[in-house]
Amino acid sequence: MRRLVVLFMLPILILLSVLRGAYAGGWASITVLNDFPDYAVAGKPLQLSFMVRQHGQTPLSGLKPTIRATAAGGLSAKTNVTASRTPGEYAAALTLPEPGTWTITIASGFNASDITLPALRVIAPGAGAPVPFSPATRGVRLFTTKGCVSCHRHLEVNPEFKTDARFDLTSKRFPPDYLKNFLADPSIKPAEMPKLNLKEEEIEALAAFINKGLQKKVVR
Repeated sequence: MRRLVVLFMLPILILLSVLRGAYAGGWASITVLNDFPDYAVAGKPLQLSFMVRQHGQTPLSGLKPTIRATAAGGLSAKTNVTASRTPGEYAAALTLPEPGTWTITIASGFNASDITLPALRVIAPGAGAPVPFSPATRGVRLFTTKGCVSCHRHLEVNPEFKTDARFDLTSKRFPPDYLKNFLADPSIKPAEMPKLNLKEEEIEALAAFINKGLQKKVVR
């Protein structure tokens, strides 16, 4: 009888071992899917949807991500995250209770992979909207929210990040049309970069940031 139990359990144990091996190491990228706003309103839920990809490629389901926000004066907020029907996608509604500058961190639930979103200004209900960001400034913010920081380094965004020189975009500039086409569809060049389904205005903003000061060396 014991032998039968062992024979029955063996395939299950092998499968669990394979799964543990697949998830034991590595890193994951986090991409905010919906628009990350220039500002939010205190007391009004901020909708956040995001995708978690292992090594920037494979959508990861079954995780338990967390979202936490902090502001000066010891203020903090957190919310529940739910998985969507699309593999690797998650969503949450975060309410920031007070005006101020808030920092939001999404922890993927996969090893120590997380992302700290650009500082978010929160205004009081009824207050006038802040001056909109320029395309280049919005591009700086998108460089983080779209997960570029998982693989790429740029001194204006994540100077502490260590990566291969090929992925350091600080001093690289690209032909404008080529860069926009690549951001729209990375498959035009062999590269381990997922298609992010960027909107036209997001592509324009990212290109404006990456190609800032185009007189620097243009590369392909």
